[in-house]
Amino acid sequence: MQPNFHTTNKKMNITRENIDALNAVVTVNIEKEDYSDKVTKILNDYKKTANIPGFRKGHVPLGLVKKQYGKAVLVDEVNKLLQESLNKYLVEEKLDILGNPLPRIQEEFDWNAETFSFEFELGLAPEFSVDLKGNEVTRYNIVADDKMIDGQIENIRKQYGKLISQDEVTEESEVTGIFSNEEKEIENNVTFSLDKVKGKKNLNKFVGAKVGDTITLNTKGLFNDDHDLMNFLQVSHDEVHDLDIEVSFKINEANKRELAALNQELFDKLFGEGNVSSLEEVKEKIKEDAERQFLQQSDQRLLNDVTEGLIENTKFDLPADFLIKWIQSAGEQELTPEQAEEEYTKSEKGLRYQLIQDKLVKENEVKVEFEDLKEFAKQMIKAQMAQFGQLNPSDQELEDIAARILSNQEEVRRLTDQLLSQKLLELFKEKANLTTKEVTYENFVKEVYGDSE
Repeated sequence: MQPNFHTTNKKMNITRENIDALNAVVTVNIEKEDYSDKVTKILNDYKKTANIPGFRKGHVPLGLVKKQYGKAVLVDEVNKLLQESLNKYLVEEKLDILGNPLPRIQEEFDWNAETFSFEFELGLAPEFSVDLKGNEVTRYNIVADDKMIDGQIENIRKQYGKLISQDEVTEESEVTGIFSNEEKEIENNVTFSLDKVKGKKNLNKFVGAKVGDTITLNTKGLFNDDHDLMNFLQVSHDEVHDLDIEVSFKINEANKRELAALNQELFDKLFGEGNVSSLEEVKEKIKEDAERQFLQQSDQRLLNDVTEGLIENTKFDLPADFLIKWIQSAGEQELTPEQAEEEYTKSEKGLRYQLIQDKLVKENEVKVEFEDLKEFAKQMIKAQMAQFGQLNPSDQELEDIAARILSNQEEVRRLTDQLLSQKLLELFKEKANLTTKEVTYENFVKEVYGDSE
């Protein structure tokens, strides 16, 4: 803990007392000579324009103007001078503060005095060091294995295949119908393939049924994935896991999907004419596309894991009491001490990472220049246009759209945050203590999220 000491800025007549390493009190003294000329000038201007009954415009006595407007002008000018002086002091002293200065309430403040003294509490940012090597983090290299690639090819063949209408449901059918339950007000039209149905008992209720039939089913254990049940019945996530009711399902259609042939016609539909000419090339394209998407998930996980590790292992104290007091008064409505403490608890982790991030950015000279931001915006626009089939926009088009986006301050902030995260990710890949682990996507999901999607 630091000892108490004073620093004085005589030019502005400001002193600071450091209470400890995280808290200080700044005192701003304003003398009559600091504000009197300005107040007098404003009152003289009022004298020229004031409309007061019984006096011609421009001939109102200065004493009367002072009596009517003097206190308000004085208060306004002193407050302006106070804010200007305090802000300038904080910049010149290079004080790294958290939140904003909090004025100390003075019970018997006298605006009739000639000299005014104002006190502000400051919460000071802590001193600490960041060790990127201190915590080992797994960097996942997610590969698309044969099982996944074959599954993707199967899905493509289904998607581009033909539907053949059936009168009777088979195990290979896709059924369209209406789930109903009067008590839960369920009435939902859905289409699904029977490979989503869980267990032989449930499957046998569908198989052999005819179009137009209504079958009765129990929701518990009906589908392999509860999320399918949630979507098909349109019930909430919280409700679906314990849902155990009978529903009816009226079969309106049954179709068998004939798989599309793996031929040049299909390859051209998928990848453009002549770009792919064999099944091996199709598999390679699917692998490349999948692993490009997996890289985004792997990178996001790496960013999250390094971030969590830094928060956990970078130890420092915060001026908690000051921040709780600041949160109380910082919003549109003043909070109770209990509400402010609750808000502080919610935001503490984010504040800690913000301080760590700021230190990493400064120490490693991570910068987001305008040209970087413009190029980042152009690449984002290009990717979005490609999704809608516009594969070769001109550079002028990209420049014009980027200019419009970057004229919006909200968009600039959003893109700056995204680009900064990208630059920090590159820093982590270069300097953090990483161990690379190669996994399939299925195993990545199990290892990271504890379940399969």
